[in-house]
Amino acid sequence: MTTLLNTTQTAPSAWYRRTHLTDWLFAALLLGGALYWLLVNAKMDVYDQGVLIGTALGAVALGWAWRALQGLAGVVAAVSLLAVGLYGGDIAAASKSFGLKYLFSSQSAILWMCTAFVMALVAYWFGLLLSKPRALWTGTALAWTGLAFGFVGLMVRWHESHLMGADIGRIPVSNLYEVFVLFALITVGFYLYYEAKHRTRALGGFVMLVVVAAVAFLLWYSLDRKAHEIQPLVPALQSWWMKIHVPANFIGYGTFSLAAMVAFAYLVKHFAAQGNWKTIAPLFILGVLLMVEPVIFRSKATTMAATWWAVYFGISSLVVGGILLARRRIAAALPSFEVLDDIMYKAIAVGFAFFTVATILGALWAADAWGTYWQWDPKETWALIVWLNYAAWLHLRFIKGMRGVMASYWALIGLLITGFAFLGVNMFLSGLHSYGAL
Repeated sequence: MTTLLNTTQTAPSAWYRRTHLTDWLFAALLLGGALYWLLVNAKMDVYDQGVLIGTALGAVALGWAWRALQGLAGVVAAVSLLAVGLYGGDIAAASKSFGLKYLFSSQSAILWMCTAFVMALVAYWFGLLLSKPRALWTGTALAWTGLAFGFVGLMVRWHESHLMGADIGRIPVSNLYEVFVLFALITVGFYLYYEAKHRTRALGGFVMLVVVAAVAFLLWYSLDRKAHEIQPLVPALQSWWMKIHVPANFIGYGTFSLAAMVAFAYLVKHFAAQGNWKTIAPLFILGVLLMVEPVIFRSKATTMAATWWAVYFGISSLVVGGILLARRRIAAALPSFEVLDDIMYKAIAVGFAFFTVATILGALWAADAWGTYWQWDPKETWALIVWLNYAAWLHLRFIKGMRGVMASYWALIGLLITGFAFLGVNMFLSGLHSYGAL
């Protein structure tokens, strides 16, 4: 009893001693910036103000829990403010200023993000296949670089939208181009957290596969559809609900994708010792199916896009086959099955929690916009299918102890379902969410 009382009494001071001066400085700067924005922005209603305060407090908590984010936030804030200064209130400066044109305009920064992520993929696989720790470290450095450029791109895009007109300015999470950037950043961010936590870089090559797939989509979408151009919001998206619904949704999408890539690594390790081509054929087919999803964009695409996606599919199929051919060498460098299973479970658990919140927020938004919480719109229906899929995955893990191969295959299939809910519905099923059509 005495021990319990002593532990209880010392717990607060123990927590306090774990904080650093930089933690309090980070919190002061972040909350001070949020307070300043509240005071100078008269257009924000009470809901917008609540979103801003909640976001600032959440960012402080994340920065305290994972101090690497404090450094990232500092770099992003400094570079974003530099870019804002280079604009000088004139959107035309994007084509005149060397710094904006080649580095810090939103499109330039996002292209640098894409470049860094592709280079990270190459570095991770080079280090994994050839057992080069320095190459793996380079992959991590490039992933962090891409993360910084991506967030700078979103922050500057936010400023650019306001420079284009008061009725155009909005948070950059409102169209398919912007949310694909957000998806890539969330996926990489969560991966880097688990990389640091488990002290292994061996999974970087696997996770960056899905990130580079998003990069391929972004490049095609920019070149073929000019999607990087900032357009006014459609009326349905002019709501503060969007600011919380969309990020919560994409935390789910990002962590589900992370779990699927870790599941792929688990299966590669599993079949390295006992698999032959007959037993790994389902894994190859599933990997190819995951690569095939973007190829369906050819149905509504130009000749250039058709060629783009044909090349993408060919390279992706070769990559999946090459990974399976080299599975014994790769398996030796991968972390234990227990670590892989733990990351897969925690990623799905986090994603499921945020996807649940996003679904509830979406229902509240629908009630506010359309007068009803649920209309069985195709997007709503497939969101429910995604939710039920991962609910069943977690249920079987808790109740039946599902682990290993079965859980991994299910996580991969879950990404197929999620991919269709994310993109396929927008392409093939019209409904209330048709403003996101390709």
